[in-house]
Amino acid sequence: MNNILSILENRTVLYAEDEPGIRANVVQILELFFDKVFVAKDGKEAWLLYEEENPDVLIVDICMPLMDGLEVVAAVRKSNQLIPIIVLSAHRDEANLWRAVEQKISKYLTKPFRKEALLEALRVCALELLGGVLHVELSLDLVYSPCEKSLTCKEEKIPLSNQESRLLEYFIARRGQTLSFEEIQDHLWGYEAPSKEAIKALIKSLRKKAGKEHIKNHYGIGYILD
Repeated sequence: MNNILSILENRTVLYAEDEPGIRANVVQILELFFDKVFVAKDGKEAWLLYEEENPDVLIVDICMPLMDGLEVVAAVRKSNQLIPIIVLSAHRDEANLWRAVEQKISKYLTKPFRKEALLEALRVCALELLGGVLHVELSLDLVYSPCEKSLTCKEEKIPLSNQESRLLEYFIARRGQTLSFEEIQDHLWGYEAPSKEAIKALIKSLRKKAGKEHIKNHYGIGYILD
């Protein structure tokens, strides 16, 4: 559990807050854990950024101009029931609390909140992203730990790099599907992809650690986690 926040290293978060001082402090914390932090200064900007960036986690203040945080959450929930959401409020407002609960939020924090309270909320989000699973059994003798970014094969621990763990988690999310080279490239890097040779080397390295019998190459088509 101590390393659960490492799951967020490959994820993105959208944070919406209209108060500059609070926004700056929270962004500093979020940048320690997330790959990318998208920031909105009002509810309407938050909704537009959500549609554009499709973040993994959403953090919204309730009282914001143009569109309040719970309106943003309601709009998001119409198409996405799974994204972890943290709601922030300056008041212990029971009406807003129940509005938030109805939208299936992950955590409700009352401002001002301590850093540890935010970290605990982020741990809850990390577990939700994993479906509450701390270990993934790939076969009878091979287990992946997202928290530790490692494989265990017959009691031998095999560490993975950040990029290898990102790639393996993509295979796990699409288990049983053949992923083309282009799909892997777009998911992991988008327009900032390294050379084709570098990506091939990463796939080769992961297959060596996980076993070619687990990640199979369908020649001319792509790769599959069997």
